[in-house]
Amino acid sequence: MIYTTEVPHLDFGIRSAVTLGKFDGFHRGHQKLVERIRRRHNENCRTVIFTFDLSCKAYQQKCVPKLLLTYEEKREVAEALHVDILAECPFTEELMNMEPEAFVKEYLVDRLHAEYLAIGSDFRFGHNRSGTPQLLFSLGEKYGFEVEIIEKEKDGEREISSTYIREELEQGRMEKVQSLLGYPYFIKGEIVHGRQLGRTIGVPTANLIPLPIKKLPPNGVYVTRSFIGGKAYSGITNVGYKPTVKENFIGVETYLFNCNENLYGQEAEVWFYKYLRSEKKFDSLSDLKAQLDIDVEIARAFLEKEYGQVSELRLS
Repeated sequence: MIYTTEVPHLDFGIRSAVTLGKFDGFHRGHQKLVERIRRRHNENCRTVIFTFDLSCKAYQQKCVPKLLLTYEEKREVAEALHVDILAECPFTEELMNMEPEAFVKEYLVDRLHAEYLAIGSDFRFGHNRSGTPQLLFSLGEKYGFEVEIIEKEKDGEREISSTYIREELEQGRMEKVQSLLGYPYFIKGEIVHGRQLGRTIGVPTANLIPLPIKKLPPNGVYVTRSFIGGKAYSGITNVGYKPTVKENFIGVETYLFNCNENLYGQEAEVWFYKYLRSEKKFDSLSDLKAQLDIDVEIARAFLEKEYGQVSELRLS
């Protein structure tokens, strides 16, 4: 997959099938759009996800909202969806004020040679969000590309959206989040040295400090699996400040079952499956250890029921 922060100029004779949007989370609705453009892929047609680093609202408010996927994570998921190009362009004043037809002509026609667009029914673009699916239909007739409006994917009666997923994530409902996304919610980062207090109670842990832009689930303890160096480890993860030992930053600390390896400096990806309990301050490390023993048993039972094993696993 080619990742670029500019809209590429495709070679003469190469066409594209494009989907456009924010794509925060790459949830099941987004995957439906990607599946549509992948149907058009051939040696002369590239599949392209066209998105921006910020939404119009975030740009105008001069803030970066908490994201379901960091920029690196978004690239990872896009690659897993087997697209040819992810164009994640900086949102600028010029783009915000660009007339819809000028946007279509310069980017979709002249640069991407688009022959097919897949968009959601609520897609808007251009100055004052005046670009609509209906306008794209008329511009498609003018410039020679096909437009398909894809109906929203639903969960019961509610449309699946990044907003809906954020609401569920804020409640710690990880099973529902996984159902809406189509994959477990995950946090990615480098394993760093902690205070190593876990080792003193027989519970060595792997610590990540998530990027500030990453939206985290509520502080608490979760059933997780971590992917490190080509292996998968079951475990439990604490998100928060670890009040028993008085940390002053929010972290992601994971106890990996059946793992005694030195993992410092390696990249880990922690998948969240189930919320177990809220973060709690214990009177002593021995009280903390007693609660962790309970958490581990619950997590093992859950993972054994869902996946059949809880020991170290090889990724296929």
